[in-house]
Amino acid sequence: MWHKITLIGNLGREPEMRYTPSGQAVTSFNVAVDESYTGNDGQRVKKTMWVRVSAWGKQAESCNQYLHKGSKVLVEGSLTADPSTGGPRIWNRQDGTPGASFEVRASTVRFLSPRGEGEGAVEGEEPSAPASEEDIPF
Repeated sequence: MWHKITLIGNLGREPEMRYTPSGQAVTSFNVAVDESYTGNDGQRVKKTMWVRVSAWGKQAESCNQYLHKGSKVLVEGSLTADPSTGGPRIWNRQDGTPGASFEVRASTVRFLSPRGEGEGAVEGEEPSAPASEEDIPF
C-alpha cells in the first residue's frame, strides 16, 4: 500500500529547526490550507485547515533558511498517523482541552513565494518585474 498527499498553502508562523540525537536536521512548520465555496444560502464560505509538516535532512535546513511566516509552499508527502489510533495525533492543549492535528512527513517542499516579497523562493528563481501601466491590457 502507498499514499501521497499534496498541499498548497501558507506558513502560519516561522519554521522551527532542531536536530535529532544522531545529528539529523528536522524542521517543523504549520501550513494553512484554505477552501472556499458558495453555501446553499448563496453566501461565500471559507474554511481553513492547519497541517503540521516535518521536513528532514538537507531539505529541513533549506526550509529553515528560506521559509518564513506567510510563505506560500507546495508540500508533497505522507500522512503520519497516531500509532495507537491510526488517525490524527491527539493531544491536550495548555488549558486541558483535547486537540487533534494532521501531520505530514514531507518528501518534497517547493517554495512558491517570490524572493522580492521577503519569502522563500526556489534557488535560482528571479522575481518577476512589476508590470507597468502599459503592460496591463485594460
